[in-house]
Amino acid sequence: MLGTFVFLGRHAVHVPDGFFNAVTSISAGAVAAAGVAVCLRGARRELDDRTAPMAGLVAAFIFAVQMLNFPVAAGTSGHLLGGALAAILVGPYTGVLCMAVVLLVQAVFFADGGLTALGINITIMGIVTVLVGWGVFRLVTAMARGKVVVAAFLAALISVPASALAFTVLFWIGGTAPIEVGTVAAAMGGVHVLIGIGEGLITAVTVGAVLAVRPDLVYGARGLAKPLVLRGAEGESTVGAPEPVAAGGALKPFLLGGVGVTLVLAGLVSFFASSSPDGLEAVAENKGFLSQATDHMFGEWAMADYGEVGGIPVGVAGIVGVGLVLLIAGALAYAARSRTKTKV
Repeated sequence: MLGTFVFLGRHAVHVPDGFFNAVTSISAGAVAAAGVAVCLRGARRELDDRTAPMAGLVAAFIFAVQMLNFPVAAGTSGHLLGGALAAILVGPYTGVLCMAVVLLVQAVFFADGGLTALGINITIMGIVTVLVGWGVFRLVTAMARGKVVVAAFLAALISVPASALAFTVLFWIGGTAPIEVGTVAAAMGGVHVLIGIGEGLITAVTVGAVLAVRPDLVYGARGLAKPLVLRGAEGESTVGAPEPVAAGGALKPFLLGGVGVTLVLAGLVSFFASSSPDGLEAVAENKGFLSQATDHMFGEWAMADYGEVGGIPVGVAGIVGVGLVLLIAGALAYAARSRTKTKV
């Protein structure tokens, strides 16, 4: 079955068509649509002319890194989800929009994730990961002010099994095959904790790198700088937390550098991605519901499975995907931004 072949591809693997009944798929689609609509309004508080390009870059970076499946255990691989990373870098509302664009491009252009399951994927991989990741991040930074990288690691780690457990609950409610919910939850939670460790490391390294170069562009770090204390003849006085200074100066060099790194990841590093089954795929096969996956409408397109179906080098497909996500997410961010003028 071609749909199953695409589902067994060597890169990012999302929920395929056929896993959920029509009622659940439509309901999840309604939840996803409502969530995106709310986030379009909320993103106005997070985006302006200076930060909107960052949203496009973050979405493109997540797309690229999702192609880089890494081994976890017992012949199973994992890949970045990216919800926590997006929320920390560009804000939770904008983070959901970034994830929705990534998942839409993957489903439509690369047959990665079913079209009927798009609402499911946006809900569990976009909304759940952003909400859980952002909540954990804020909790940790409130308890340990300034520990942004540590908070990013924990937020990303916890968001992955949370997403996996959300899938399990939804499949128990509206899946097309009967499951023992406790057994599947344990299997999904276990393997996705391991994947979460990889997610946490990628997120922490990425957030730390941006903090080192352009701390002003890390949304989650705003307001976390320690108050400036002046010491003089009359004693100490606190004058408030200084705004982070942009070490990189103008925004364009940072964006160009980020795009360059993203293209290298998608165009070159993607060739070395693990070919082992993804966590969801491995659990589905082990628990006997992988066969429920059905043909993807665009499964025969040359770009399906990131070019494998049409014999296109995965790096070429990755570069095309980066361009599409960058264009769509950037345009969406500019449309949703506040019209307040800021210097770039």
